Amino acid sequence: MTSPERIDGHGGELALAALRAYGVKEMFTLSGGHVFPLYDAAHKTGFPILDVRHEQSAVFAAEAVAKLQRRPGLAVLTAGPGVTNGISGLTSAYFNGSPVLVIGGRAPAFRWGSGSLQEIDHLPLVAPVTKYAATVGSGEEIPGAVAAALTAALTAHRGPAFLDLPLEVIFSAADADAPAAPDVPVVEPDPDEVARAAQLIASAERPVIIAGSDVYAGDAVAALREAAETLHVPVFTNGMGRGALPPEHQLAFAKSRRTALRSADVIAVVGTPLDFRLSFGDFGGAQVVHIVDAPTQRASHVTPAAAPAGDLRLILSALADYEGVREDHAEWIASLRVAEDAAKARDAEEMAAETDPIRPARVYGELRKVLARDAVTIGDGGDFVSYAGRYLEPAEPGTWLDPGPYGCLGTGMGYAMGARVTYPDRQVCVLMGDGAAGFSLMDAESLARQGLPVVIVVGNNGIWGLEKHPMHAMYGYDVAADLQPELRYDGVVKALGGAGETVAKASELGPALARAFDAGVPYLVNVLTDPADAYPRSSNLA
Repeated sequence: MTSPERIDGHGGELALAALRAYGVKEMFTLSGGHVFPLYDAAHKTGFPILDVRHEQSAVFAAEAVAKLQRRPGLAVLTAGPGVTNGISGLTSAYFNGSPVLVIGGRAPAFRWGSGSLQEIDHLPLVAPVTKYAATVGSGEEIPGAVAAALTAALTAHRGPAFLDLPLEVIFSAADADAPAAPDVPVVEPDPDEVARAAQLIASAERPVIIAGSDVYAGDAVAALREAAETLHVPVFTNGMGRGALPPEHQLAFAKSRRTALRSADVIAVVGTPLDFRLSFGDFGGAQVVHIVDAPTQRASHVTPAAAPAGDLRLILSALADYEGVREDHAEWIASLRVAEDAAKARDAEEMAAETDPIRPARVYGELRKVLARDAVTIGDGGDFVSYAGRYLEPAEPGTWLDPGPYGCLGTGMGYAMGARVTYPDRQVCVLMGDGAAGFSLMDAESLARQGLPVVIVVGNNGIWGLEKHPMHAMYGYDVAADLQPELRYDGVVKALGGAGETVAKASELGPALARAFDAGVPYLVNVLTDPADAYPRSSNLA
């Protein structure tokens, strides 16, 4: 009999016991014989298994769970091509700081080098894009290895981990120490560096806060609001920082970012890297305060005026408690509000455009009418999804998913699966370019078969928009940038067990979207958009 301090069973049962202890609640996978014991353990205990048609979708689904629920997401992949097919998902999770654990099968160690089926050493491939990667050598090591991997994944700066289990290890019986309760360390910030940041922001005449995904991932949304309100600083957001302040909040801004960044004297970037989305941290004469969740996230290519590193809740709460001299930012905020309102008026005209072919802006104008405040919107595309960053304004935190700085297409169906598992009763809407549809649309079958309804809106302009127009401008011609015009992506989803329709006129958009959200199955609205209407590369999706 197993004691409270010991557990026994085959490798799958030992792994699942440790996974449960760390809050994992479901498994995303594509069936493979190397990992059958994990399926056996899950099946016998009622642990949900959700399967996909391509391994990258399993990892993206696990990442969506990790992002939305701020807990580990699990993908189980078979050996060899199962793992290599999942590496794009692992890499996205690495760039996004998402605590995903991928467990891979592995050819048997006792026969290593003899040419077993799918025999390859995964670790050199995954180590550069994970926080922790290991091969487990015996059954009794499995719970401890799972605990170590998940602790690494959950420790700031968060990110993915990988374990592979050789065939004889996962199939054999063993007993091992039961997993202890998770003990994730909290990174304490340097109080002097926090005080320096607070003084710079409070004493600035024209300060700005830009809040990114780690604010949500670190459960620091309330602390961000408190800091912004106490210091009276306008807030712009990117990634999963979107919705941290609702659009109606007096300090929430989105449309006037260019104006703000050109005029600000102090820019506090919180929980997001100083990468291409933020001019690599070069804001002219403005001083930069870079607030990150771990020292490893400090920018190495610029020297901020202050760079507190640690738990974002602690840092932001300390900013709110700052008792030094504070400037009155009312005039600065009022000037930004004028620019914001003017931009909103321009956007409203574009979102109401009656043109045929349909302009992408009109698609988002109609979506704004039907999306609930707590709807989860998912961006998977380039040109078409760039418009989403401009025209959609998430009203609640944790309701926006995009590929992040790695920019990997194909996230859509996996993210949709993870979002639907997370929120069975909310609207889930995937915004997909017709190029991106080629990466993952087959997994509409996975959604339909497992009763996971989502709405998929495809902006179908028949081109790779972010490539065709720039290439033509550079060379006077373009190649490898055209797709079949007016392709019936809705017909693909119908054939896979869902439903859908094609929309060619702006006046048809509203009724089509209403039908989609009422359908109760995966439903694709295939919108024929104007190929001449391309979004500039300086996207507000950032």
